[in-house]
Amino acid sequence: MRCAILAFTAGVLALQSVAVLPTAPVMCVCVGCAIACIALVGIVKRVWSTACLTACAGTLLGYTWAALMAHHALVSQLAPADEGRDLTVVGIVDSLPYHFEQGLRFNLLVERTETPGTTVPSRIALSWYADRGSSPGKLPDSLKPGERWRLTVRLQRPHGNANPGGFDYEAWLLEQGVRATGYVRVDSGNAQLDAFVPRAGTLIERARAVLRDRIQAALPDRQYAGVIVALVIGDQRGIDQADWQVFNRTGIGHLISISGLHITMIAGLAALAMSGLWRRSFFTGAQLPLRLPAQKVAALTGAAAALLYVLLAGFGVPAQRTLYMLVVVALALWFGRLASVTHVLCLALGVVVLLDPWAVLWPGFWLSFGAVAVILFGGHGRIAPRETGFKANLKTAGRTQWSVTLGLVPLTMLLFGQVSLVSPLANAIAIPLVSFIVTPLALLGSLSPAPLGGWLLLAAHAVVEGLAVVLGQLAQMPAAVWRAPAPQAWVFLLALGGTMWMLMPRGWPHRWAGAAAWLPLLLQMPEHPEPGRFRVIAFDVGQGMALLVETAGHRLLYDTGPGYAPGADSGSRVLLPYLRMRGIAELDGMVVSHSDADHTGGALAVLGEVKVGWLASSLLASHAVARAAPRHLHCAAGQRWEWDGVRFEMLHPAAASYADPKPRPNARSCTLRITNGRTAILLAGDIEAAQEAALVASGADGLRADVLLAPHHGSGTSSTQAFLQAVHPSVSVFQVGWRNRYKHPKKEVYERYGQLGIERLRTDELGALTLAFDAKVEAQAYRRQHARYWSAAPEPKQ
Repeated sequence: MRCAILAFTAGVLALQSVAVLPTAPVMCVCVGCAIACIALVGIVKRVWSTACLTACAGTLLGYTWAALMAHHALVSQLAPADEGRDLTVVGIVDSLPYHFEQGLRFNLLVERTETPGTTVPSRIALSWYADRGSSPGKLPDSLKPGERWRLTVRLQRPHGNANPGGFDYEAWLLEQGVRATGYVRVDSGNAQLDAFVPRAGTLIERARAVLRDRIQAALPDRQYAGVIVALVIGDQRGIDQADWQVFNRTGIGHLISISGLHITMIAGLAALAMSGLWRRSFFTGAQLPLRLPAQKVAALTGAAAALLYVLLAGFGVPAQRTLYMLVVVALALWFGRLASVTHVLCLALGVVVLLDPWAVLWPGFWLSFGAVAVILFGGHGRIAPRETGFKANLKTAGRTQWSVTLGLVPLTMLLFGQVSLVSPLANAIAIPLVSFIVTPLALLGSLSPAPLGGWLLLAAHAVVEGLAVVLGQLAQMPAAVWRAPAPQAWVFLLALGGTMWMLMPRGWPHRWAGAAAWLPLLLQMPEHPEPGRFRVIAFDVGQGMALLVETAGHRLLYDTGPGYAPGADSGSRVLLPYLRMRGIAELDGMVVSHSDADHTGGALAVLGEVKVGWLASSLLASHAVARAAPRHLHCAAGQRWEWDGVRFEMLHPAAASYADPKPRPNARSCTLRITNGRTAILLAGDIEAAQEAALVASGADGLRADVLLAPHHGSGTSSTQAFLQAVHPSVSVFQVGWRNRYKHPKKEVYERYGQLGIERLRTDELGALTLAFDAKVEAQAYRRQHARYWSAAPEPKQ
């Protein structure tokens, strides 16, 4: 069974890496081959042959099952012609609404479409803004799960930023069953039709909303109220980005949710209470234990309590894994068939991937099952106590934590490109506090009547507040985190083998020698171009600019993209994940072209996480980004420097322009030309026609470049004919947002590039672009290199 389940999971994982889903005939062939393998299992007597046939059958069935689920999920689609149109729909709010500064977000289960001739997917994600042509009074006073509404909306097909090491928003939407996103339009017909529609899902979401409201009412304006909410109902959206940074650097992020440990604790307490009551026949003379053993009742009670808690958690993968394991144990006890722990773990794995084939795409899946597998592997002769009592239990807990920390290092480096060195100490402090003090207090406080509930919640918050102080000190330690590039397959497997060697039972020869297998993993250096060559990565940050320039020994970040929402920006969502994946902990320089938010939005996040040598910009000295830089200077025409055979030259603005307060920020965009003597790129920021004319007049030969970053995202006020002819690029890069409200690039400007024979590359269609400069320029598009079946971005228009 274990071999079949592991193979089934491998087949599911293989399907999630394909660009095109298999057709019905191909799936039929896969099922036929699987059946043939199963039939041969009964004939073949050799153990290895049986195992191979079982693995083949499991892989084929997993691949086919995931394909069927994917085909079903993709059936409900929004027609391209309906994107951006006003559509009237009637549906039920079926998720916990999230309130943010500009409005709120929620999912709507669409019951019908009232706009003739249109079909809207059954589940859509909506934002309801207070500042899109409406006053704050236009927002509903209190949108709650289960309400039925008639709304006028504008929708688009699922689309997210596509970057190496970044979060795959499109895959996440597919897993959630959301096949369109959009926002609510101001319309007199927007109205609530029913206050509550009773359904299983809406009952659960309404209960979660009630608990969240109680916590927020008891902890108004408290910094860590979002942590308490996360521990009670699993909603982590209220936790500040700065707090997440501390939690991740100290390696305790797994505790700031409804984790497997918390679910097991609640299930155990419920089972223990039921067992005691049942054995005492609920203080009656009914002799209940003679009718049904207390052990069986306790097992089912614990499983039921776990199910309730997992439903409140939003059914995340770690919670699912724990629930399925507890249910399997309960059923084994009920039917008198106690299974081994590895059988229970594999069965839970099989159920998770059977119900949610997309779970294998997320780090939480691998870390969750990996942690349990490490505990099981390390438990054989290594962490089992030889004595009883509190001291022995404490030693066992310490060894278990050490085994988990050690065992997950290769996987953590593979998934995140970093590992927390202070994690063992941080977890030793945080696990008992969060699991045995904060979580029980938070649960009791959210369920208890006032004023008792408020007191309990305040006590839980006080413990979290004190814990945050300790974690903050640990996170600030210089050696808190070790970073290295995400390992290649052979490096990962070598480190994994060394880890297993170190976790072998006592008596295994030279267990410490396994650490030598980690050296290639931990001592990798970031890849870099050869001297005289350079590479530019134009990130897909939406409507904004952000490019990383790399030479043989130096790195420069040009612009940092936009801010998306309070606490969320392209720095934390796009740039930092990429730098961590590459093992880049230091930038030699940063250029912020001007003060517009779509160029400065991620700067503070980068400056707070990565060591930056200097910042050149056209910002005022009082600007927050300029103040945060270790060294700030104004970019000015004539500045030049050379790194590793690559020349950098600032062409604009003139140094004298800073004395004149009249020019708009766009007019002072830092314009940088980079060349290795054979090929060149021109980064023009948001300059417009007047600045382009000035650059042309100053000397056309100095503008020549093989690649041009389209000025001002291809707006109608830039990319003049004279400027394009002076630069004479063969390739142009448009960093624009998908269906952005500015309609960049403008149609006439985009066509102008095409008429001049310039290849046009758009980040909204192709994702991040990697440009390698040597004797010629080679371009790679992330969406082409990593095409997936759920991504429906069109080919670039030529």
